[in-house]
Amino acid sequence: MRDAVIVDAVRTPIGKGKPTGRLAGVHPVDLHAHAIRSLVERTGLDPAVIDDVISGAVGQIGEQSMNTARWAALAAGLPESVPAVTVDRQCGSSQQAIHFAAQGVLSGAYDVVVASGIESMGRVLMGSQVAGKDPFGAGVAARYPEGLVPQGISAELIAAEWGFSREQLDAYSAESHHRAAQAWADGKFAGEVVPLKAPGPDGALVDVTTDESVRPGTTPEVLAGLKPAFKADLWEQRFPQLDWRVTAGNSSPINDGASAVLITSSETAAKLGLKPRARLHSFSVVGDDPLYMLTGVIPATRKVLDRAGLKLEDIDAFEVNEAFASVVLAWQAELGADLAKVNVNGGAIAIGHPLGASGSRLMTTLLSVLEQTGGRYGLQTMCEAGGLANATIIERL
Repeated sequence: MRDAVIVDAVRTPIGKGKPTGRLAGVHPVDLHAHAIRSLVERTGLDPAVIDDVISGAVGQIGEQSMNTARWAALAAGLPESVPAVTVDRQCGSSQQAIHFAAQGVLSGAYDVVVASGIESMGRVLMGSQVAGKDPFGAGVAARYPEGLVPQGISAELIAAEWGFSREQLDAYSAESHHRAAQAWADGKFAGEVVPLKAPGPDGALVDVTTDESVRPGTTPEVLAGLKPAFKADLWEQRFPQLDWRVTAGNSSPINDGASAVLITSSETAAKLGLKPRARLHSFSVVGDDPLYMLTGVIPATRKVLDRAGLKLEDIDAFEVNEAFASVVLAWQAELGADLAKVNVNGGAIAIGHPLGASGSRLMTTLLSVLEQTGGRYGLQTMCEAGGLANATIIERL
């Protein structure tokens, strides 16, 4: 019976997604290409054997358009014979790319696949692909006559529904920064981050080696000084129960970054002289309430555990995307996971959330954490716009 294994995984440093960010001078195709190229070079793989490159990207417009995966593969130096495709499951795009790649290997349709992701949010602004048009249409409007809401309002609704205080949200967020800063100090990201050179303010190339959004000195007291990010008359009138606890400090920032994962079968890895790091054990994807939008991680986790025949206590490390602190806290409250095992090296609130790259970034970090802690099983889950979520379980080899 065929299996699907991860041979290696890499990510770029994560930059702030603004014109002054460290990666702002790098075209998204070239940033993406750096992750793919580094992955191939690190494994020593002959790129001609790659059956496909499946890549996540959310802002598929402008510099991230025209099937951006194809151009990243070519920019990375892969042979013209290697195809590529870009997928969009919103924040979970590159996690879905991993699922598609693994499913292709399991079915026998593929032998070697690169699953990757890109988002340059400083150059391709979040939401710019909508271009001022209605992306929903009359059918969705009829089904949800009161209207859908931005993700920040969903995060507020979750905080209110589960009763999380502003202090709880800020404390969780400060801990994310502390964990990420400590992980950098302890060299725990060294095996996953592939540094690169990027143009500095004067145009000269400078080395980019670390994540730009991590703030080691952040405290709950500092975060308490931030104003609510999504408070507005429209939403106050519609949701009078909200007391506005979500801020920029307890939300993920805007970021630039790329990541890539090499997936094959154990049999193919042996033939190619490659040593797998983990087995892709089980997958799930779910739909959930598009108003609350971000709660899909709860049923997705239950579904993947059921498919795997595992219990929550069997999982040694969790990566739960920190789109907002309220999302992870609601997930934990419902499932009872030990927060000491969740986002051990910090999460997206600190490291950053380059949308299309985050799924494979989390997988890269999950592999590192399992190897650093000696854990066997890891579980990754991500909330996604529209009320979607993916979950994946891997087994360290």
